[in-house]
Amino acid sequence: MPLVSMTDMLTKALEGKYAVGQFNINNLEWTQAILGAAEEEKAPVILGVSEGAARHMGGFYTVVKMVEGLVHDMKITVPVAIHLDHGSSFDKCKDAIDAGFTSVMIDGSHHPISENIEMTKKVVEYAHAKGVSVEAEVGTVGGQEDDVIGGIQYADLNECVSLVKETGVDTLAPALGSVHGPYHGEPNLGFKEMEEIRDAVKLPLVLHGGTGIPEHDIKKSISLGTSKINVNTENQIAFAKVVREVLAAKPDAYDPRVFIAPGREAIKQTVIGKIREFGSSNKA
Repeated sequence: MPLVSMTDMLTKALEGKYAVGQFNINNLEWTQAILGAAEEEKAPVILGVSEGAARHMGGFYTVVKMVEGLVHDMKITVPVAIHLDHGSSFDKCKDAIDAGFTSVMIDGSHHPISENIEMTKKVVEYAHAKGVSVEAEVGTVGGQEDDVIGGIQYADLNECVSLVKETGVDTLAPALGSVHGPYHGEPNLGFKEMEEIRDAVKLPLVLHGGTGIPEHDIKKSISLGTSKINVNTENQIAFAKVVREVLAAKPDAYDPRVFIAPGREAIKQTVIGKIREFGSSNKA
């Protein structure tokens, strides 16, 4: 099945009151695990690729060809989007699109809203001409993930409305108390603000920093219009835990498959759990 944009899958998720998971990929084995989990659960899936992860894997073009190869060889039948996570500029978004990405996020949230709108509009014009979906962010998600560092800054309702109206984005990530990386203490999401933004923009919403959020908060977020939930840290923790256990039990192991294969399975099982939690099983 060819790669697709996020537009159709997120529209269906909003209407069906479930969320599609974005799971960030870091190498071949992570991609195998996530695609395998999505196929097993018959769930649509979004493969998130940060700029740093793309550099690690060799570049945008290499990432696309790896994903396309795995989709073919693994006989994947569910909808798969490959999405630039936290694109830092128009040029980076353009490079990803030209390499074959089917979706991009332009993150202008660290700029004044006027600059954010200007950046986003330019990306939308280029992306939509090529059938690529676009995500934008208003406010600042806390914590650090890859190249992204920030303190929590709640999204402003009026700024969300202006950005959506002036740019024509496909989905919006309003920062409402979530963080990248592990939580220190209990998450405190702004559900009232989430509901107000949903009603005002009438688009699928995105929740960044999905690791560590209690299931009841996930369910409530979905009921308030969240149709895409990003997960990365949870997979990193699961992978690292298993690899450490294997190497501790087999300190003389040198074949990387000895510890990477169990780590890959740990990611797959984690992703299956999140897909079920998000309600996207059997929605492909």
